[in-house]
Amino acid sequence: MTKETVSVNRKITTALLLSAGLALAGCAGTVPKEKDLPPQPSGVTTSTTTINPPPVGQPAGPAPGTRADFMASVLADTILFDTDRYNIDSEDQGILQSQAQWLARYPAARVTIEGHCDERGTRDYNLALGERRANAVKNYLVSLGVDAARITTVSYGKERPVALGSDEASWAKNRRAVTITVQ
Repeated sequence: MTKETVSVNRKITTALLLSAGLALAGCAGTVPKEKDLPPQPSGVTTSTTTINPPPVGQPAGPAPGTRADFMASVLADTILFDTDRYNIDSEDQGILQSQAQWLARYPAARVTIEGHCDERGTRDYNLALGERRANAVKNYLVSLGVDAARITTVSYGKERPVALGSDEASWAKNRRAVTITVQ
């Protein structure tokens, strides 16, 4: 392309942009006031639309028994573990007690407990540790009165990290058990 062609193309583009801007600016007027509007034809009534609140008795939050209800009702869906550990500490007990209370309210609900590990260790070791973590959570929920038939466990070992990184902060987030509701 020659310099002259580029110059002409820029001028055309600029003119088009200015025309489009002026056209849009002309559309942006003020909303007419009622006194500026023509009178209503005779026999026509004007109505306003209102948004009705939900009927009385219907909850405004998540539907009962759903994953969203579970997340809104329990302290957390995840408990964290120390390196090479699968014990349930006092903080974990509070979380699992809130999960057991939710499960007691919804006896048809089922859960899957996922066991996870950090990236260190062999694949086989981490799968076994993830299984011990998931089973520790299951056993604690069963000790709180949840029917064992409602709980399944699965170990993902180090295959599904939530934090990518090779540092203690990432590893700590990946050493976990997660309770997933099953519909």
